[in-house]
Amino acid sequence: MSNEQTAIKATYFSIIGNFLLALLKWLAGYFGNSYALIADAIESTADIFSSFLVLFGLKYAKRPADENHPYGHGRIEPLVTFVVVGFLIISATIIAYESIQNIRTPHELPKPWTLFVLLAIIIWKEVSFRVVIKKSKETGSSSLRADAWHHRSDAITSVAAFIGISIALILGKGYESADDFAALFASGFILYNCYLIFRPALGEIMDENLYDDLIAEIRINAVKVDGILGTEKCFVRKLGTKHLVDLHAIVSGDISVKEGHQLAHRLQDYLQKKMPQLGNILIHIEPD
Repeated sequence: MSNEQTAIKATYFSIIGNFLLALLKWLAGYFGNSYALIADAIESTADIFSSFLVLFGLKYAKRPADENHPYGHGRIEPLVTFVVVGFLIISATIIAYESIQNIRTPHELPKPWTLFVLLAIIIWKEVSFRVVIKKSKETGSSSLRADAWHHRSDAITSVAAFIGISIALILGKGYESADDFAALFASGFILYNCYLIFRPALGEIMDENLYDDLIAEIRINAVKVDGILGTEKCFVRKLGTKHLVDLHAIVSGDISVKEGHQLAHRLQDYLQKKMPQLGNILIHIEPD
């Protein structure tokens, strides 16, 4: 299975999970008198739409290179990540606003059974995070990483809701707003996660040099090709789930142009075979 297919499969997993959990949270929050659960439901609903965006981005990024896009369509991945971050910011803002409104408004204590619902949600969302983040590392997908952090932020907001409801139930009347303070805390955590998701995607768009380990691996593999004496410059930038490489390879100054050309192709083929995460590789031959 290709990286793109693996990422798409993980996104379907997120969509189905988010839909079922959003429905559960809305029902439990409404009937259990818990705004923290309703806040959780708002985030999960936003997560459904953002997961669909991630799915669209992954499928679009799979399109082959064409005349107008000679490097392919992978740049859509960080762009989708920006939109996903926008969804998170909007949901965090709504949660914060509604929490403040509820803190000012007297309301009933949450129902005790909502704690069991939250416990099940926390376990499921943490499992979902671990599954999706593993797939994002396997595929190198920034938008899938953003989707994974949606699961983690959802788990954290559920933990906050669990603590808030527990405080309200233990301390009783007069502490009903503990649930709302928990939702307010959760909104702040979501905003913090927005930055953690946004920053790497911005680096990807700006072609920042963030791949020292990958560059070191390329240099090690390059000299294993017979005729390659060493390497000079090596630049790497990310495009979708692939990494594009510009590499200066050192060869003997006594060989012909044709032999240098053949060496460059052998090096390119070897690197792509040994490191399938690499996309287009541009080899520049330097005489020793």
